[in-house]
Amino acid sequence: MTTGDGAEQVPTPKTGRNLPAAIAVGVLLGAAVLVSLLTVRQIFVGIVAVAVAVGTYELVGALKRGADIRVTLWPVLIGGQAMVWLSWPFGRDGLLAAFVVTILACLVWRFRGGAANYLRDVSSSILTAAYVPLFASFAAMLVLAEDGAARVLCFLIVVVCNDVGGYTTGAKLGRHPMAPTISPKKSWEGFIGSMVFGVVAGTLAVTLMLDGQWWQGALFGAALVCTATVGDLVESLIKRDLGIKDMGTLLPGHGGLMDRLDSLLPSAVVSWLLLSLFISG
Repeated sequence: MTTGDGAEQVPTPKTGRNLPAAIAVGVLLGAAVLVSLLTVRQIFVGIVAVAVAVGTYELVGALKRGADIRVTLWPVLIGGQAMVWLSWPFGRDGLLAAFVVTILACLVWRFRGGAANYLRDVSSSILTAAYVPLFASFAAMLVLAEDGAARVLCFLIVVVCNDVGGYTTGAKLGRHPMAPTISPKKSWEGFIGSMVFGVVAGTLAVTLMLDGQWWQGALFGAALVCTATVGDLVESLIKRDLGIKDMGTLLPGHGGLMDRLDSLLPSAVVSWLLLSLFISG
């Protein structure tokens, strides 16, 4: 599961990214997801579970390094796996039950640290549990329908096209910063490019792979462009607040896995909601 930074203005060497390595890693991750969807689609649930564990660990580490926030790691890690795996047989009910129990576990686990910074640490623990495993579990639930592989592909295709459209358009035409204090390289021109690519991709994907209506695909694409952009900006804000460049160093040319999940996480939630509404099955 990998994406680029959508709506980027100019890909300059100042970013410090190794572009060939970034492309290679992206292709390998994309191939792993594609193979799972085209063979035994339930394997995708396992891929989501691994991504949740790694992403959670990276975010917890970043919060500790940047602000000395002590997230209750084990309750969030174990609870995150429960959210993903219980969403497989039990859907929303399993996901909600696991999330609520995770919150309770975080509240109790932090007792041993005393009153100092209790509210800060517990709040960050709940944020981590919601931001990574809760959101990611909606991607796992996408694959459970009979046409689940197609649903996941629609979701991923639109998010990737959002990033490609934003990057290419912003690099050539970007002049007006979208959020200069949050992500200076994002431009409104790049966002327009993302929207055009995303709407076209959504329309084609939903009509061809899910037999949906063209307007459903267009709305799906536009919604995911918005959520992917919000996801990018949210993670940029978190990193700026913590004073760090990347969430981790796991992926050459990308940073951490969380740096690739930022646009996917909120988009997974909206994908599940819209496709559940638009497509029967």
